[in-house]
Amino acid sequence: MDLVPLLDHMDEGLVAVLMGLVTGAVFGVAAQRSSFCLRAATVEFARGALGPRVAVWLLAFSTAVIWVQGAVLLGLFRSEEARMMAVTGSWSGAVIGGLMFGAGMVLARGCSGRLLVLAATGNLRAVVSGLIFAVVAQMSLHGWLAPARAWIAGLWVTPGGANVNLLHALGLPEGAGLLLGLAIAALAFHLVRRNGLGLRAMVFASGVGFAVALGWVLTFSLAQVAFEPVSVTSATFSGPSANMLMFFLTENPALDFDIGLVPGVFLGALVAAWAGREVKLQGFEGEGQMRRSMTGAALMGFGAMLAGGCAIGAGVTGGSIFVATAWLALFCMWVGAGVTDWLVDQGGLARRAAA
Repeated sequence: MDLVPLLDHMDEGLVAVLMGLVTGAVFGVAAQRSSFCLRAATVEFARGALGPRVAVWLLAFSTAVIWVQGAVLLGLFRSEEARMMAVTGSWSGAVIGGLMFGAGMVLARGCSGRLLVLAATGNLRAVVSGLIFAVVAQMSLHGWLAPARAWIAGLWVTPGGANVNLLHALGLPEGAGLLLGLAIAALAFHLVRRNGLGLRAMVFASGVGFAVALGWVLTFSLAQVAFEPVSVTSATFSGPSANMLMFFLTENPALDFDIGLVPGVFLGALVAAWAGREVKLQGFEGEGQMRRSMTGAALMGFGAMLAGGCAIGAGVTGGSIFVATAWLALFCMWVGAGVTDWLVDQGGLARRAAA
């Protein structure tokens, strides 16, 4: 992708913001129309069903893997240059942060990405929870919670100052990632047919994965020609949410991909919801739900920064390039969500007390 003519007329930071806007808009439309949600998928799975939510999530995840690994084979992207692959990973952070994030998204009834999409449809609960998530994420990155995050993350880290490529660690050949993506897609299509999902759901669920690949390719292309260093990244909502918060609170903030991503998702989801006549103001149903959502948002904010990404950032974006700690974090998110659903929503504690 030749970006030199564009850079001749625009600042590099502004180009990065536009890339974030485009990536976010595609993600927002696709996620809103497909009801893509890791929390819904994990709860469905924890209750013994492989229903439509699991099918949508698997289709989005597999599509991301296929598009990204295809781009790698075509020379459009190199995963070793991705920000999350080039920095030291944390095994301890992936486990503890992943469990915290999984628990938090069940309590908040949505992961950070899902909350942003819901906020665009008029869900005030999602707005409040999203703001708390962003504040706690920023506190975990540079504020009062940063020492605790750094200590936990430093307990067990990857060697050599970089993360681990899962495909390389397992000694798998070139193209193995693409084959794995196709295998997961085959399972996803089976579940799609079994659950009677229509073509629209399939297309938009696949669009979520495409947005992830789009972000990787765009930022990689910009990094190859930019004069200043550019982070090679894609869709994630922990760091960008914290950065967007500081964008409005600091003077002369830096312009980058993250600054365009969050408003892009919001606008894309808003347009999709408006077109589908799904914009509707909704609030908290009571004090108990407010406490639950706020607690969940705080757990997600700290957990995402500890795990190296949210359900999208680590779970799909990091998973698509086979970052080993991202796969571990994703697994722990599923575990944390399943256990929390059993304890809180399925009444596991009450049944044990009665027994």
